[in-house]
Amino acid sequence: MLGGGQLGRMLLQKAADYSLNFKILDPDPAAPSRFLAEEFVNGSFNDYDSVYKFGKNCDLITIEIEHVNVEALEKLEQEGILVYPQPRIIRLVQDKGLQKEFFQTNNIPTAPFAFVDNVNNMNNENIKLPVMQKLRKGGYDGKGVKKLSSPSDFADAFQEPSLFEEVIPFKKEISVIVVRNKSGDCICYPLVDMEFNPEANLVEFLYSPANVSSVTEEKAKELALKIATKLEIVGVLAVEMFLTADDEIFVNEIAPRPHNSGHHTIEANETSQYEQHLRAILGLPLGKTDILSPSVMVNLLGEKSFEGPVAYQSMEEVLKMPGVHVHLYGKKFTRPFRKMGHVTVLGSTITEAKEKATIVKKLLKVVSE
Repeated sequence: MLGGGQLGRMLLQKAADYSLNFKILDPDPAAPSRFLAEEFVNGSFNDYDSVYKFGKNCDLITIEIEHVNVEALEKLEQEGILVYPQPRIIRLVQDKGLQKEFFQTNNIPTAPFAFVDNVNNMNNENIKLPVMQKLRKGGYDGKGVKKLSSPSDFADAFQEPSLFEEVIPFKKEISVIVVRNKSGDCICYPLVDMEFNPEANLVEFLYSPANVSSVTEEKAKELALKIATKLEIVGVLAVEMFLTADDEIFVNEIAPRPHNSGHHTIEANETSQYEQHLRAILGLPLGKTDILSPSVMVNLLGEKSFEGPVAYQSMEEVLKMPGVHVHLYGKKFTRPFRKMGHVTVLGSTITEAKEKATIVKKLLKVVSE
C-alpha cells in the first residue's frame, strides 16, 4: 500500500481478519500504519524509483492517498503487478481539470467551470464573481481551494494552473460510497450528509442516514454507480456531491479509496468500507451495505490554539456514553485542525445519535500536553 496514514491504518485493522500481509511505503517514519504492517518502508510515494522498487515484489498494490507517482505504477502494471485502483484512474483523480472533463464527457452534472493557466494574465474585470478557484493538482483536505468574491481577492489567488468553478448555492453536501470488484459487481452505501468546519473546510459531522427524500437518494446512487461503471474502477470510490435547494445534484469530486465520509461504516453498516475495499481488490464477493444503526460521525480535529504532543480532554466521560466508538489515529503530535481521530455515535434514531454526538463534540477536545 502506498501511504500509511489513518485510512491505511483502518484498512490494516480489517486486513488482519483476512490474514493478509501488507507492506507500507510512507515518507513519515511515525506514520499511523507503521506498526500494523508486516513491513514498513520509509520513503517517498511521489518518487518514481522509490515506488517502482517498492512495488516490484508485491502481488498487488493499492493506495490510501492519491498523490502518488503514477508513472511507476503504470510501469509495474505493464510488468504484470496488479494495481487497484488502476493507475489511469489515479492519474485522472490527481487532476481536478481531468475530473471535470470526465464528468462533462459522460454527462455527469457538475458546476460550470473554466481552466486558468495563469491568474496574472487574465482580464479579471470580465470574470463573473464569486468563483471557487481550485488547484488542478495537489489539493487535499480542504487545501488548494479559495473563494474569490471580489477583484481584491485576486492578489491572493493561486498562481498555479487551476480552474474557476461557478459557486453552487447548495443546501447540503452529500456523499455516496460506491464499490466495484474485479468481476464488475457494484454496490452503493446509503447516502450520507455532512456539516463542514467553515474555517478548515473539513467534515465536522456526518449523518447516516441522510435527511433527504428517497428520490434524491436514488438519484445520487445512480450517479455514483454510473461514475464507477464508466471508470471500471476496482475498489472503493467516494463521490462527493452538492444538493441544491430545488434538489438538483452536482458532483463535486471523487476519491478512489476509502474516504472520510465512510468511517461510520465500521460500526454502523453491515460491511465496512475498508472490508469492501479488500473484497473488491481481491476479487471476492461484495458484502451488504445495509445500515445496522443510525449514526453520526464526529471528526476529532486538533484544537485551534494547541500544537505539540497530543492529549485528549474528557475521554473517560465520553467512553461512559453508550453507543460511542472512539477511533484514535496514533498520531503523537497535534496541530490546529489536524485529523487526529473520529468518533462514531450510534442511536436508535438519527435524532438520538445527533444529540449524543453534540455532547461528544463539546466534551472531547484534542489539545497538547
